[in-house]
Amino acid sequence: MSAGTVLTTATKPRRPPRGRGGMVTKRGIDWLMLALVIVGALLVIAPFYLVLVNSFKSPTDYANSGPLALPHALDFTGITKFWERVNFPEKVWNSLFISGVVSVLAVLISMFNAFAIGIGRVRGRTWIVLLFLLANLLPQEALLYPLYYMFKSVGLYDNIWSVIIIFTVVQAAFGTYLLSAVYGTFPKEVLEAASLDGAGHWKILWRVVLPISRPTLAVLLIFFFIWTWNEFLIPLTFLASNANQTVPVAISVLQGDRLMDVTTTSASALLGIIPTLIFFLIFQRTLTRGITAGAVK
Repeated sequence: MSAGTVLTTATKPRRPPRGRGGMVTKRGIDWLMLALVIVGALLVIAPFYLVLVNSFKSPTDYANSGPLALPHALDFTGITKFWERVNFPEKVWNSLFISGVVSVLAVLISMFNAFAIGIGRVRGRTWIVLLFLLANLLPQEALLYPLYYMFKSVGLYDNIWSVIIIFTVVQAAFGTYLLSAVYGTFPKEVLEAASLDGAGHWKILWRVVLPISRPTLAVLLIFFFIWTWNEFLIPLTFLASNANQTVPVAISVLQGDRLMDVTTTSASALLGIIPTLIFFLIFQRTLTRGITAGAVK
């Protein structure tokens, strides 16, 4: 046996042991990671289980069996009580309208800003991106009084459009920061080819950049919708009247009622989760494709 053969054999990496059928035998670290994943999944599922189970219990059933037991009989009193107290369809429409408008406007503004920063190469690009990053780091509590004073002065306080404007700016700041980094790595050959064909900036944006970055924009749209739906502090501050409240605000206001019981609280949480869950299931494939496309690129 030659020295080269011995060296090759010595430096050849050892393959993990294989079990029956050619399958790789799991090591101890693999079993540990699997156990941690299972524990994490149980911790995530547990609150949903409690909400689902207690939503269909009567107060008497809850008092006798506790929060972990299954209901002895399906009782829709909690769901009916919450539905009628807060006018739930009205609150769902408010949340849908605000979240839908904010997500669309924020994605469009983010795309325009990122195109100018990442592809247009405006002067001071680094400082502009840093400014958008700092805007994302500001806590909402620091913005409440200036925004309250501003919208009170222009007559938009207790108006849905005040919340839409605030969230559009907030979400667009994050979207601009993210998309500017993506557009900054856009293939220059594609842009140069489009310019040689006589395409201007507007045509390059809609015919070249938008189709290629559509998966990323779809992911941003989904996240903006869910983030806006779950927002609580700003809608609570700027939507004072009952007719303009969103679903999270309606749930929190109702939980402050002394007549509330655990079953009605669980029912309110269940009804608040269902619309976002349906939205996520509808666009789950779009979200998966967007993340996969971003990873491949």
